[in-house]
Amino acid sequence: MQHDEVIWQVIRHKHCSFMSKISTGIFCRNPYNVTGICNRSSCPLANSRYATIRDHDGVFYLYMKTIERAHKPNDLWERVKLPRNYEKALELIDKHLMYWPKLLVHKIKQRLTKMTQMRIRMRKLALKTREKIMTTPRKEKKREARREEKAEKAAVLDKAIEKELLARLENGIYDGIYNLPFNKFLQTLDTDELQAEDEIEEESEVEYVEGNFELEEEDDIEDLVQS
Repeated sequence: MQHDEVIWQVIRHKHCSFMSKISTGIFCRNPYNVTGICNRSSCPLANSRYATIRDHDGVFYLYMKTIERAHKPNDLWERVKLPRNYEKALELIDKHLMYWPKLLVHKIKQRLTKMTQMRIRMRKLALKTREKIMTTPRKEKKREARREEKAEKAAVLDKAIEKELLARLENGIYDGIYNLPFNKFLQTLDTDELQAEDEIEEESEVEYVEGNFELEEEDDIEDLVQS
């Protein structure tokens, strides 16, 4: 047979796994606790007649426990879905808890009010556009830094090898046909053609200068007179 006072005397002396004692007070972690405070009137284990409100995915339910179902743990709690309208939910609570203790009914209504206010605030915050702060784990940062360093070293090495091979190819060290990348081959041909055109332009460049014809004619006349 269940005796509420005996249960409370047993669990009140730090024998309850739901008790959380901190500097500001003693609280209860039981999800069925209507106030969240560890005391005789709010304890769902030490009260054979108890009721509370719980939230399931945004839907509020009224949970009720009576001593007649104490021998059936699977059917211990009876729940009723509350409407989203606050006033209708209060009317439904008054209907189902008509002959229950007034203090417990008052606590249940306070819990419904707090949960309704919290749901309204959550909805307002969800509608606001806020910047999301994305954090990167330290291990991932180090891994990305190592990959970047390896990629830079590989790129420098590839460029050095490419320059060396092109220099050897231009100097005629390699005789015969080699399977070089076609894009690099065209790029090399383009650079060779540009260099050849520059050399031709330098060789065939013609300059025009201003001549002093009067001085040349005077010199010729003087030579004729002296002869």
